Amino acid sequence: MPDMDRYVSLPDYADPDAIDRPAVALRMHLDEHAAEIPVHRHRKGQLVLALHGAVTCQVAGAYWIVPPQCGVWIPGDMSHSNHATPNAQLCYLFAEPGIVDLPKDCCTLSISPMVREMILHLAGAPLDNEQDDHADRLARVLLHELTLMPVERLYLPVTDHPRIRQMADALNANPGDRSTIAQWAKRLAMSERSLARLVVSETGLTFGRWRQQLQLLVAVRELAGGASVQRVSDELGYESVTAFITMFKKALGHSPGRYFAALSRTQSEAVLVSGASTDADGPADTAAHV
Repeated sequence: MPDMDRYVSLPDYADPDAIDRPAVALRMHLDEHAAEIPVHRHRKGQLVLALHGAVTCQVAGAYWIVPPQCGVWIPGDMSHSNHATPNAQLCYLFAEPGIVDLPKDCCTLSISPMVREMILHLAGAPLDNEQDDHADRLARVLLHELTLMPVERLYLPVTDHPRIRQMADALNANPGDRSTIAQWAKRLAMSERSLARLVVSETGLTFGRWRQQLQLLVAVRELAGGASVQRVSDELGYESVTAFITMFKKALGHSPGRYFAALSRTQSEAVLVSGASTDADGPADTAAHV
């Protein structure tokens, strides 16, 4: 995580739980500092989209990354925090519980271009309780479409066990740490076999797979924030860029270049949609600028 974070929150006038609508959306533009939205919860379910940059959500004993063309779904009344890269542009969709059968657990949803555009359009509607039949109809169609979106699993399980948490915090601060499980066991004053069993029992992954998953989340976050493949490869301690690309491709099915090729296109489309619907007094000005 960056050293300098700013703590931000949704503006009072944009309290999603106070708006009696099937779904509402809002955009948030951050400045040149990384930003942290501290632990909080909403009555409504929340979908987190990154229009520019990257967002990491900590929820339900895991870290979730918001990659391109995806959104992290957080069910209502579930405590969570969000960490965004500098200059990030975010979009939040808040869904009234019970209207459609959305996932009961936190997950990453693959968002189609049509659903993305519907969310951005809804973000241009006024954030109030005034009757708006068109926006409400759009919201209901949008929520039904969300139930059809494929579920991805781009997350890192992190339990409350102090030793697992200690490793996660250390590796998040220094993801290039290549210490073996034997070296970690020595640091944590336990046997290698005990640590290996603990990691599997607490996370469902072997130590090597768990660490690779953490590195993958860091890689997606940093690349989406504008870092070069070379820089990320070096930060993660890979001996060569080729080795890093091979790991990335095995995990996500594409090289970093192909995986992020759609990012610039979708970001450009988001800017065009925003520009077409925004004026000096328009509803898009309700987005928070911090």
